[in-house]
Amino acid sequence: MLCVPVLQRYVQTTWPQKAMVTLIDYPAPMELFSKAGELRMPFSDVVKYCILGISIILLLLALGILAWQIYRFCTEKYTTYTQQDAGHNDLLYSDEGPTTTGNYSGAPSTKLEDVSTEAHRLSRYLSQPSFPSLASTEAAGDKEEQATIQKVDGSLRFSVYYDQMQSRLVVTVLQVEGLLEQSESRTLQPFVKILLMWAGSEAVEVEGFKDEEGEGLSPVLWTVLQEWRTRIVKGSCNPLFGDQFSCVLQEEKLHHINLRMEVRDFDKFSRNTVLGDVRVPLGQLNISYPLELQEDLKIPQKDLVGEVLLSLKFLPTSQRLEVGLLKVKTVLSEISPNAALYARISVQCNQFKLKYQKSSTVARCLVTVFNEVLLFSLPEVHLERCKILVSIYETRPTSKSAKQLIGQLSVGKEKSSEDEHWTLMMRSVRQPVAKWHGLLI
Repeated sequence: MLCVPVLQRYVQTTWPQKAMVTLIDYPAPMELFSKAGELRMPFSDVVKYCILGISIILLLLALGILAWQIYRFCTEKYTTYTQQDAGHNDLLYSDEGPTTTGNYSGAPSTKLEDVSTEAHRLSRYLSQPSFPSLASTEAAGDKEEQATIQKVDGSLRFSVYYDQMQSRLVVTVLQVEGLLEQSESRTLQPFVKILLMWAGSEAVEVEGFKDEEGEGLSPVLWTVLQEWRTRIVKGSCNPLFGDQFSCVLQEEKLHHINLRMEVRDFDKFSRNTVLGDVRVPLGQLNISYPLELQEDLKIPQKDLVGEVLLSLKFLPTSQRLEVGLLKVKTVLSEISPNAALYARISVQCNQFKLKYQKSSTVARCLVTVFNEVLLFSLPEVHLERCKILVSIYETRPTSKSAKQLIGQLSVGKEKSSEDEHWTLMMRSVRQPVAKWHGLLI
């Protein structure tokens, strides 16, 4: 006999057919229940209590973190509301006090104001947006830029060597020390831009340009022989570089060479900020052997690299501005048949930037003649601010880079001041006015 449930079927063959199934269950043996009761965890009591203690500690730690986050959320929210209320109260009740003549001091007296004046003042304060306007943002940016330019910190350590056997100049950028963070929101990403400047022909008098001593225009036109850039060091106020650059240079040109090194802060989404520069005249140094120097960073200055004859004409009826690019005078260190120049002109009026226009490409010579007129349609009748930016580029098919910036100039007016060329143009409406401008880099 097998100890398994037996299935019995009884089939009755009457119409309709019916089937009956009967199940017979046998009770399980008692030995299985005895073995299940003897199952235990393979840990001792000490280990069990340790696991329980660790679990309780983690639970208490999680509850503490949750309570701290709730406390921070409540306190920050209350502080924010308090500061906003204080700011609105300052806007509502702050106003300039009445001006008095002389040193008059008398008893305090009540002052009656017109209701309409008071309502206009309150509406002006209440209508101010929560974010700064474009004009205030630009003014703040100008103040920050002026403050940055007026104060320069740090020094640059580098070495210069001229190999007389190979007629090769070697410049090594070692380290920048003592830089300061410009803002708390982003860290510094400094790099060094090196310009090898060669003094060319004398320049004519260009208004508004002064040398480092502020005694007028330096009577020299410079040209950039070589331009190098070091690698970018992220998040350091004392970056180490160790980058070395060299070029073939005749020994006779050393007396007319200035080494200009700019320490810049790299910005991916905007223009790189110049933190300071160092200028070294190589003709005054003995660089027949490696000479290591450390110079303090100074306020960055621009060099005169050319002159541009620009013509301006204003058409008030059609609200158009004609910018004529006539001639560009530069210095050539060597004559290259493949070198060519073109200009990129952009106009910005009342914070509205118009689409830039390019001139045709002309073969470069000492005085490059363009004789082109570019027409810009001004967006508004009343011009509070207008700026014309002219950038001159050089193109060489044989060089690595497709284009190289030669220099820039700007002409226009601000709210409180304007250039002499702009004033002459507004006085001579519908008549072109030509004037030489310095090309700076």
